[in-house]
Amino acid sequence: MRSWWILFSLLLPAAANAASLALLITRCPLAGSQYYAVGSHWQQLKVGDTLTLAREPDNRHDPLAIQVIWQGLQLGYVPRAHNRPLAEALDRGQALHGRIAQLTAHPDPWQRVVIEVYAGL
Repeated sequence: MRSWWILFSLLLPAAANAASLALLITRCPLAGSQYYAVGSHWQQLKVGDTLTLAREPDNRHDPLAIQVIWQGLQLGYVPRAHNRPLAEALDRGQALHGRIAQLTAHPDPWQRVVIEVYAGL
């Protein structure tokens, strides 16, 4: 019974503001970060920062491309392996948003930034 109450008390503040309720859709690495603003803004990035997702249907490499934007700057893309259902949801008008889930100083760009994508409830 006590663990239920702890869980309820953690959810209660979010439940009080329905706009803050969201469902985690995917957690994945950020693709293409070596080509965009991650390097020049690394010190300003913080775990928990809000990310905007923007479709890029005219992308010549991937018509399902989804840009990942932080404070108006493109950080990279949702990886191709994750973007089909997200692109379809965005194309249907579903509101999706992201956040920085993990930051790691690593020589492999695929290991530096992990993002989470949420759908509002």
